[in-house]
Formats: sequence, C-alpha cells, structure tokens
Amino acid sequence: MAERQTDQITGYHAHVYFDQSSREAAWALREAIVERFAAAEMGRFHEKLVGPHPRWSYQVAFGPELFAEFVPWLMLNRGDLVVFLHPNTDDDLRDHRDWPLWMGGMPELDLSIFKPK
Repeated sequence: MAERQTDQITGYHAHVYFDQSSREAAWALREAIVERFAAAEMGRFHEKLVGPHPRWSYQVAFGPELFAEFVPWLMLNRGDLVVFLHPNTDDDLRDHRDWPLWMGGMPELDLSIFKPK
C-alpha cells in the first residue's frame, strides 16, 4: 500500500452527537468551543438527521494547525457526548469510513451518500 501524506489533509470536522436528553450538554460544549477556539467554524445545531450522521449533531470545522490543541481539549471536555472526527481530503468516503477518530461510542454511519473513488 502506498503511503499517504498528511499534507493531503486540508482540515477536519468534529461532529458532536446528541439527542433530546443530551441537548443541553451539547449546547454547553458548543458554547465552550466558541469561547475557547475562535479559529474553529461552528456548523448548525441540527435537531434532525443530516448527511451520514445517525444522531442529531453539529459540526466543528477546523484546520490542521488547531488539531494539537483542540482535539485533546475535546477529548477531556466532551463529557458523555459522542464525537465523530474525520479528516478532509479528496476522498469523502474514506475520510468517513477509514480514517475517523471516535470519542465515546461508534454508531453506524449511513455511507451510502458517498461514491467510492
């Protein structure tokens, strides 16, 4: 297998999953992220299923330069929330299926929306 280079990663998405019972915790985490990480871009707070995600969620988009600070902080401050984190390369299917990091449980994604390359 050919080695892939990390410079293919243009950024990351962290998807914070929640439901009705964890909504307030998700919102509090979101506010803490906004306060602490100005360079992160916050997506919509979806109280419905969106894309491949099997639970309600919101997205945090951030660049490679923020990874070393943001990801450890998120690991320690997510509480009981599940977080799905993936790189952004030129291959959405592999980004979501082969290269993600999970914090908490690992619910199954609906990958049918992505076409293999």
